[in-house]
Amino acid sequence: MSDPILFRRCPPRRRLGFTLLELLVVMVILGLLAAYVAPRYFGQVGKSEIRIAKAQIEAFAKALDQYRLDLGRYPSTDEGLGVLRVNPGNNPKWTGPYLQKDVPLDPWGHAYVYRAPGEHGEFDLISYGKDGRPGGTGEAQDITSW
Repeated sequence: MSDPILFRRCPPRRRLGFTLLELLVVMVILGLLAAYVAPRYFGQVGKSEIRIAKAQIEAFAKALDQYRLDLGRYPSTDEGLGVLRVNPGNNPKWTGPYLQKDVPLDPWGHAYVYRAPGEHGEFDLISYGKDGRPGGTGEAQDITSW
């Protein structure tokens, strides 16, 4: 006769993973979520970079005003914003540093433009925005002190 061990049913196997179809469905759902959320997120990042540039320009303007109170003039274009950290020529009236840290680049990695005398006031401070060129709209717009 037949051996009873051969016809014995094996216990059902436990599921150890996901099927390819299940993984594909999850990937499609994640892709749809990313397509919906990413544009909104990156739009906020652009707006925050503009706010950071405006705040930095305001901080530079306040430091320049303090420099002017102490020395009686704004730094020249040639002296630049660096004189807010280091005494130019060991001037005894200089009571800085007027900035806690070195002058940073704008949020897009470009240097701020400082002109004194300025075309729009005693000094002009400009960030040319994301594109680093004069003019532009949106994230590429110029951010100025006037």
